[in-house]
Amino acid sequence: MNAWQWRGALALILSLYLGGCAQPAPSARAGAPDLTRIDDTVRQALAATGAQGLALAVVDAGQVVFTRAWGVRDAGGAPLREDTVMYGASLTKAAFGYLVMQLVEEGKLGLDVPIARYLPQPLPSYTSADTVRRYSAYAGLADDERWRRLTARMLLTHSAGFANFYFLEPDQKLRMHFEPGSRYAYSGDGFILLQFVLEQGLGLDVGAEMNRRLFSAHGMPRTSLIWRADFRPNLADGFGSDGKVEPHDERSKVRAAGSMDTTIADMARLAAAYVRGDGLSAAGRAELVRPQLPIGTRSQFPSLQAAQNPAPFPHIGAGLGVIAFTGPQGAGFFKGGHNDTTANTWVCVEAGRRCVVILANDVRAEPAFPALVAAILGETGVPWAWEYGEMRFWPGPRGR
Repeated sequence: MNAWQWRGALALILSLYLGGCAQPAPSARAGAPDLTRIDDTVRQALAATGAQGLALAVVDAGQVVFTRAWGVRDAGGAPLREDTVMYGASLTKAAFGYLVMQLVEEGKLGLDVPIARYLPQPLPSYTSADTVRRYSAYAGLADDERWRRLTARMLLTHSAGFANFYFLEPDQKLRMHFEPGSRYAYSGDGFILLQFVLEQGLGLDVGAEMNRRLFSAHGMPRTSLIWRADFRPNLADGFGSDGKVEPHDERSKVRAAGSMDTTIADMARLAAAYVRGDGLSAAGRAELVRPQLPIGTRSQFPSLQAAQNPAPFPHIGAGLGVIAFTGPQGAGFFKGGHNDTTANTWVCVEAGRRCVVILANDVRAEPAFPALVAAILGETGVPWAWEYGEMRFWPGPRGR
């Protein structure tokens, strides 16, 4: 992949922001996202990275002001469109956190109430094959009573002590690697455990609740946590780092950690509702994105890596399903989504309720994300080197 070193990319991005990489529209208010050169910038990014498809949305003042898709959605060259269903990956976690906060404000769940109080029987006693298939291998916690101290807040801030998923453990059993709540270690199984508590303890159907409270409520007709047959005629397959195509995974299980299918048009509406705080009090909306837990690792992955002192990125912390940060424009948050053929990011600056959402059905698009976000929002302070580790980034549009 043709790209440049992080240091050079960061310097160029900062110079673009300080120098004004594009002329704002005459009617644009101060601080508004610059929409005038997005098309040209995205096309340059796709050419530089070799990525085959990318969709992008912009939110300003809590309203969707731009959505567009570029490239193709499959090996046959069908065009990627704004209503093409794409894999949301771990953006699901941010949407799930939004749902959980609504339940908290309704008194159905307490962020700091031990999950043991909601379950009719001890967590390690759920050992059926169906439980393991749908959720996780909870029998691995039979000799560790620390599970009783786990709370929704710990699960949403990746501080339960779990690996990312139980099946990555040598014996494929869930276990706790550190004291719950003591530090950050990315874990999809933490989110799945909270889904288990909502479904088995509170009797809720998470897929149905997400559809009712978020997707239907905010005009997202082509978003779901489980596969729908009506997605098939306009569906994005994925392109890997070698350019090979992988068919879209028709997920048969609701997974709070990452089963969401969506479109850029739908995801833009969710991002706008989220920054407005629809369905939440001001305090509840603020709770989602405040830095609840310091993060001391050099990168997000591998999970369970040791924290460093001093922290390499002291301006970031775990929110409830997102990562909070402080940068040149003040407070913000972001969430990524990734697998071998998917690259997504969602970045918001609290000032002006401004966001960029990017969904790519080609993992090769990731090196362009910092420059694309900066070209629209300016330098935000997102810790891209923490999010993506040693990746080399595209430095931005030519001739700026």
